[in-house]
Amino acid sequence: MLIEGLPLWLAETNAWIVAPQGPGGECVLIDAPPNPRAILDRLAHHGLRLVALLSTHGHVDHIGGISSVVRAHEHDIPVRIHDHDRHMLLDPVGTSGGFGQFLLQEGIDVRPPELVSGLDDGERVRGAGMTFTALHTPGHTQGSVCFLLEIEGEPPVLFSGDHLFAGSIGRTDLPGGSFDQLLDSMAEKILPLPDDIPVLPGHGPTTTVGRERRANPFLLELQQRLAGS
Repeated sequence: MLIEGLPLWLAETNAWIVAPQGPGGECVLIDAPPNPRAILDRLAHHGLRLVALLSTHGHVDHIGGISSVVRAHEHDIPVRIHDHDRHMLLDPVGTSGGFGQFLLQEGIDVRPPELVSGLDDGERVRGAGMTFTALHTPGHTQGSVCFLLEIEGEPPVLFSGDHLFAGSIGRTDLPGGSFDQLLDSMAEKILPLPDDIPVLPGHGPTTTVGRERRANPFLLELQQRLAGS
């Protein structure tokens, strides 16, 4: 299996390429920052055929390259995003403040993708022979989602978007954000997961659930609060 992260655009947002059979096969892309050429070049480098695109949430640094990427292919590519964040994907310029001007200046395709579907909590999404379980984790945005990929013979892999980082959590001071809601999502969806699950975030280095449980100050405070309740 090939899992490769590409840190792209202004905030070095990770676009995750996931190909179960490695180079030359089909793949799924998780998030597409507004640097579509780098994504397309990497897919071509590995000889991969993109069959689905999953969005962890609707912020422009995660969805700004989606339309360009899917329209560069002759075959249809379904895009999945939670309904609460769909409006950001449909209008990336109008919903991203000043960052929207970067898209226009860089000639990014901002038209909505043709095939966009919602995501429900717990829904199992299939692509390239893989199954991803969508975990709705509102707090960073109202439509934030983590994707849990089950791998035969290995621990599942968690693509955490901007919900959980190595040593930190997603910011909650943007429209649709809520610190309390993010921690509630963390307690309900992430803390119950086994320690050995790798965490592949939307920014920064990879980590594991266990490492964050033991060292992430936000998770430590959350666990203390839960233990005292």
